[in-house]
Amino acid sequence: MPQLEPWHWVAFGMVLVMLEIVVPSFTIIWFGLGAIIVSALLFISPDASTSLQLLCWTISSSLLTAGWFLVLQPRMKDRTRAGSLEALLGQCGQVITPPHADARRGLLRFSTPLVGEDEWQFICEDTVASGDRVTVTDVSGNTLIVQKKSS
Repeated sequence: MPQLEPWHWVAFGMVLVMLEIVVPSFTIIWFGLGAIIVSALLFISPDASTSLQLLCWTISSSLLTAGWFLVLQPRMKDRTRAGSLEALLGQCGQVITPPHADARRGLLRFSTPLVGEDEWQFICEDTVASGDRVTVTDVSGNTLIVQKKSS
């Protein structure tokens, strides 16, 4: 088997990276980067056998792919719970501004944005103070109906 040179791996890696433009799976890029890593390894150790090069490419590509799917991709996901207002039912929030006698509505905040917002107006039958925890029981328009959470 002919000895592969570093430029072979760079060219192979670049072809795989460019192929990612046409195939939108976001997995081929990691195999291309693995090939570029092998080319860097060949600059350091030019006497590496072809089987060792293929082994290094397999391992580096696998590690990069696993790193993407297990570490990087989950961190990039949108943590807001976008969707219908029914997604708010059962969620717990903290009262920021309690309802006053003249204003029936107060303001509460969720620790994680829900349906794109972390602060919502609410109506509560119970008497609540700033800092109390409340649970969403219903939705009326863009106002949440809540009840004080029992400790």
